[in-house]
Amino acid sequence: MGHFKAGLVASVALFFAGQAAAGTITIAVPNPSAVLLLPIVAAMGEGYFAEEGIEVNIEALNGSGAVLQALASGQAQIGNPGAGPFLQARTRGLDVKLIYRLNPLSSFSLVVPEGSDVTSAAALKGKVIGVGTADGSETAFARSILKEAGLEEGKDYSFLVVGDGGQATAGFLRKDIDAYAAATSDAAILNARGVKLFNITPEKYKTFFGNSLAAMQPWLNENQSEVEGFGRAMVRGAKWAADPANREKLIAHIGEENPQEIEDRAFANALIDQIIIRQTPFDIEKGYGYQDHAAWEAWQNSLIGSGDLKEPLHDLNAVYTNQYINTWNGK
Repeated sequence: MGHFKAGLVASVALFFAGQAAAGTITIAVPNPSAVLLLPIVAAMGEGYFAEEGIEVNIEALNGSGAVLQALASGQAQIGNPGAGPFLQARTRGLDVKLIYRLNPLSSFSLVVPEGSDVTSAAALKGKVIGVGTADGSETAFARSILKEAGLEEGKDYSFLVVGDGGQATAGFLRKDIDAYAAATSDAAILNARGVKLFNITPEKYKTFFGNSLAAMQPWLNENQSEVEGFGRAMVRGAKWAADPANREKLIAHIGEENPQEIEDRAFANALIDQIIIRQTPFDIEKGYGYQDHAAWEAWQNSLIGSGDLKEPLHDLNAVYTNQYINTWNGK
C-alpha cells in the first residue's frame, strides 16, 4: 500500500522519477491531509485498489498549481485541484479533465447554533457574524450570501473577526456572535467542543464544490481499465468510510497515512463527520462522483465576477466528464 510522501520541492518533476509502472497510479494532492481523501485512504487500507491490481501512491504538494503541473508533466496520473486553478489551467490550453467530484458541498458554510431563531440568511438582519479573518475567503463567501439576501454590511449586519473554530466557540458562548462563516475544519472544531450547528447556507451556495479529481485526457484515453478499476475501488472506499460501523478502522487507516491527524480523537471524529457530509452526493441515485453542469456554471460565473477568469470558456462541457460514473458505481 502506498503512503503520503512529501513533495514540497522546487520542481514537481523532481518528486517522482520516470513514468508510472503499469498498475501504479500516483495521486498529487495540494496538502498532506489524509482525512480530506477519505474514499482513497479507505480503499487503500481495505485493499480495494489491490483487488483491482492497482498500487496507489499519494504525493503531497504545495497547492493546486503544483498539482496541475504534476499532471501536465506526467509525474502524477490523478490530481486533486480546486475548481478555480483547474479552470484557469484549461484556459491556458492544458488538456486536463475533471473525472470525479470528490466534494460536492462547498468548503464553507454559514452556520448558527442549533436551536437559534435564525433559520435563514435574511434573518441575520441586526446580527453579528463571526469570521476567521477580515479578508478571508469565508468572509467573501458570507458577504455574497448576505448581499443576495438584501442585507448591507455595516447597516444591516456586521462582521467580527474571531479567528478559527476554537475561538469561534468562545464567541458563541459569550454571545459575541450570532452566526459564523465556517470552513469544514472550523465546523468540526465547534462540534467537537459541544457547539452543535445549524447550516443556513442557501442551496445555490452549497454547489460551489471543493477540490475534485482530475487527469490528463491522453492518460484517460490510454488507460481505460486502470481508470475503471481505480474508480470502482474508490467508490467502494467512499461507501465503506461513510458507515459508522467502520469508524475505528477508518481512523486507523488515516493514522497509517498521517499520524498527526488522529492524535486528538474527538477532533478527528468531528472532522471525519464533516468530511463525510461534504463528500456525500446531493443525489445519491446519480452516484458518487457525479458532476452536474449547473455547479460548473456557478463556478465559472463567480471566477469571471472576481476577475480570475477573463471570459467564459469556449465549451464548459469539455472540462469534465461523467462517462465513468455508472461503471464506478456498479450500475
